[in-house]
Amino acid sequence: MDTKKYFDANKDSWNKRTPVHKASAFYGLDDFKLGTTSLNKTELEELGDVQGKHLLHLQCHFGMDTLSWAREGALVTGVDFSEEAIATARQLAEELQLPATFICSNVYDLLNHKELAGKFDIVFTSYGVIGWLPDLDKWASVITYLLKPGGVFYIAEFHPVVWMLDEQFNYIKYYYHNAEIIEEDLTGTYTDRDAPIAYKNYTWNHSLSEIINALIRHRCRILHFNEFSYSHFNCFDRLEQGADKNWRVKGLEDKLPMMFSLKALYEP
Repeated sequence: MDTKKYFDANKDSWNKRTPVHKASAFYGLDDFKLGTTSLNKTELEELGDVQGKHLLHLQCHFGMDTLSWAREGALVTGVDFSEEAIATARQLAEELQLPATFICSNVYDLLNHKELAGKFDIVFTSYGVIGWLPDLDKWASVITYLLKPGGVFYIAEFHPVVWMLDEQFNYIKYYYHNAEIIEEDLTGTYTDRDAPIAYKNYTWNHSLSEIINALIRHRCRILHFNEFSYSHFNCFDRLEQGADKNWRVKGLEDKLPMMFSLKALYEP
């Protein structure tokens, strides 16, 4: 598959979205600058103590989670393919005087960064990430290329069932398995539906078995796999917030899996 067309379009879309996102209430950048973490209870509890550990954050957007891990004591590196996002992340790290390295790169191109090979105790990625990648076997090879033997991979992500459904959660619109390239012409973004931006997206759906087996093939031993019937984020249509501050599809509360998390140990 010649992916350049898809990645170029997707990079353009994220370059356009980044200024909208950093100004939005959704990301809460002002509160973050005052010390609020952008991390959720799920990843904080499940990943655990990161003090003094070398942590690589894949698809880090403009770096808030990366820098939140720095505040937790990790030695952090963030990677994203959006030039606009990485420039913003670097400015934010400098403004907050948080030690962090940010690399502008496609995930797959990290295989060409020899200085990163086997460097990290933790590879972390979260929420809305793997759908931008067509080949999860190559994704898993990148993860294990970057991890030290005995290192940990952790992902918290939206459940693939969510991506099967139409935008209003009324009917099944897309394949559960990776059977098509999903091409969309969009305006606005999940932080501001009326933002004056337009772009094209190319994404891929991935089943749970595809995700898990890619990691297993690359010698990652699954330590836990969890599914959740809610979202930490109000980033879809028709969501309603519960007493626990999490978000569920109105009328389908707790009937759909909305997130999953996975932690794995690299054992070469």
